[in-house]
Amino acid sequence: MAFTKSEAGQKVVRKAVRQDTKEQLERMKSRSQWLTEAQRAFNAWIRWRDRKDACISCGEKPSERVGGAFDAGHYIDVGDAGRGSYRRFDTNNVHAQCKKCNRFSNSGVKDVYRKQLIAKIGLEKVEALESVREQKRFNVEKLKRIKAVFQKRLRINKKFVDK
Repeated sequence: MAFTKSEAGQKVVRKAVRQDTKEQLERMKSRSQWLTEAQRAFNAWIRWRDRKDACISCGEKPSERVGGAFDAGHYIDVGDAGRGSYRRFDTNNVHAQCKKCNRFSNSGVKDVYRKQLIAKIGLEKVEALESVREQKRFNVEKLKRIKAVFQKRLRINKKFVDK
C-alpha cells in the first residue's frame, strides 16, 4: 500500500519550500543590492507623490512629456562629496524631474531647481538641506526598513486614490 500526499498537503510543502528559498535569497543579498532596492522603492514613491506636478526644473507638464515618466531628481546629488549620501532618502531633497533635466542637462538647471524648490517647500527647508555636511552610510537593516516603508506608503496611497 503506497502512501500519497493529498493535494492540500503538497501545496503546503511547496509554499514552505518557496518561503525558505526566498528567505535564503534575502540573506545572501549584499548591502549594495539592498541600497538599489531601497532607492528604487523611494524613487517610485517620489514619482507617485509628484505624478501631477510639472518638472521642478523646466516646468514641463506631465501631458507634455516625451518618453515617459519623470525621474526622481535629487537637488543635492547623492554623489556630492560630504553631504549627498545623507540626503539620499530625504523627501524634501527629491522631486519629480523630467529625464532631460535630470540626466542630460548641465548644472545650470540647479539654479532653477533651487528657485522652484523654495517655492514648493520654503527657504528654511532649502537652507537646511544645503547646510548639512554629514556623510551617512546606511546599514542593511536601515535599507530594509526604508524599502519597506516606501513600498507600504506607495501601496496604501495608490489603494486610497483608486477608490
